[in-house]
Amino acid sequence: AEGNIPQDKFICSVCLDLLKDPVTIPCGHSYCMSCITNYWNQDDQRRNYSCPQCRQTFTSRPALNKNTRLQTVSDQCYAGPEDVKCDVCTERKYKAVKSCLECLNSYCQNHLQQHEQFFHVNKHNLMDPTRRLNDMICTKHRKHLEIYCRTDQECICYLCTMDEHKNHDTVTAVAERTEKLRSAQTAVEDSERIFTELIRSIERSRSEVTQLIRDQEKTAVSPAEGVLKRLEQEIDDLRRRDTELEQLLHTDNHIHFLKVTQLRNTRQVQKSSANYSDVISASINQLMSVNEYIRLSDGNTAATNTDTVQQYPDHPDRFDGWRQVLCSESVCGRCYWEVERSCNVNISVSYKSISRKGQGYECVFGFNDQSWSLLCSDSRCCFIHNNKHTNLPVVSSSCRIGVYVDHRAGILSFYGVSDTMTLIHRVQTTFTHPLYPGFTVYDKSTVKVCRLTKS
Repeated sequence: AEGNIPQDKFICSVCLDLLKDPVTIPCGHSYCMSCITNYWNQDDQRRNYSCPQCRQTFTSRPALNKNTRLQTVSDQCYAGPEDVKCDVCTERKYKAVKSCLECLNSYCQNHLQQHEQFFHVNKHNLMDPTRRLNDMICTKHRKHLEIYCRTDQECICYLCTMDEHKNHDTVTAVAERTEKLRSAQTAVEDSERIFTELIRSIERSRSEVTQLIRDQEKTAVSPAEGVLKRLEQEIDDLRRRDTELEQLLHTDNHIHFLKVTQLRNTRQVQKSSANYSDVISASINQLMSVNEYIRLSDGNTAATNTDTVQQYPDHPDRFDGWRQVLCSESVCGRCYWEVERSCNVNISVSYKSISRKGQGYECVFGFNDQSWSLLCSDSRCCFIHNNKHTNLPVVSSSCRIGVYVDHRAGILSFYGVSDTMTLIHRVQTTFTHPLYPGFTVYDKSTVKVCRLTKS
């Protein structure tokens, strides 16, 4: 440490003081600039210059250059603002290397040597330098506090044991310090043990909660898997119906078109969609993604925007910036479902990878390349994908919207549903990942997944 720099290594042999503006002459010895200059000035007439210490002579007077490295090291022997200063130094004070409990003074290395020479018979009690010497002295007897009174819980001197602390339980201050260190170490070990047990308990609880969530997810997925198997049996019928609808789009016979579409829309679509609603109903029951301001009702098939925080458990899939919910069951193959709305809602399909945290567009259905959305209100209808808006005619005759997805073919269609079905918008694209139904609910609006019945 800097306080332990041997000061005698930086003493000028001319003035016997710490080097000031040190210079090193050719023989290797160092002196104060002023000391060696004055010394050689006396030899100018003889033209014989020598080292005061080793007596080596030089044919010409050596040039003197300040030794900056030596200056830096020697400066460290002086006391700085944070150092304990020598109490004996009269000019610029050196760092103290020891404090004497008998003299109540602190000494630099040079003055410490003088102190030890003077008290070489009766050695004084020295300690590392400190500014708090008076705190270690008995205020009554002016003696060193070297005894600890356990009865009064304070440090005392040996004279105190003879009067007011007589017959008290006392030990040496060193012994009491050792005992308290042992107690402190025991307390630290106990704290570490409790902390370790607490961490293990948290890890166990986390594992149990994780397993519970997985079990709940398996329980929810199993019914959906059964529904998917039933859906596979209807794929052929849906393909045939889709082909017929494609043919109708190109017919020039208006009467035939209107009769067939009315028949198809009111019977066949409702018949084939009855089983699909089970998937959506089962999916909305999963509360992992629903925003905390959305209240679920009607067996968790209806979602309403509220001003009250709902008591949902924390989950990384939950939307925290937008009032949205994403169903947990994906749409496979061809699928159709219907929802009823009030006021302003977004009816959407989205990839599961859509962002959930924050209020950026990357989290809003329709405002990114992860989702497709139909914005419905009483005064506006708009299709949105990747933040591109397509304004559509308002379907005012019904608050029920039908959604049809053919994942493999890349078809997404939205219908206005009343006594008949009206195509609102149709998209032909390529879906690269499974789709999940989702809803954005604005301004105390409500959206409800309809349970379709076979006609």
